[in-house]
Amino acid sequence: MVDHRPWAGRVRGVLCFNCNAAGGTWGADHDALRRAAAHLEGNAWKPILVTPGVYQLPS
Repeated sequence: MVDHRPWAGRVRGVLCFNCNAAGGTWGADHDALRRAAAHLEGNAWKPILVTPGVYQLPS
């Protein structure tokens, strides 16, 4: 699938069907896309070091 911005007349790249459909579903919700990418990269549930010995789990 060709990923494009019709209002800008620009092609952004090539995506598989599922990724293109997901992009259309989320639209301009960039936070949702970032969370999805973090999940796929395995970073969604890694604890955050707050101070030595103290970790915070992401919400």
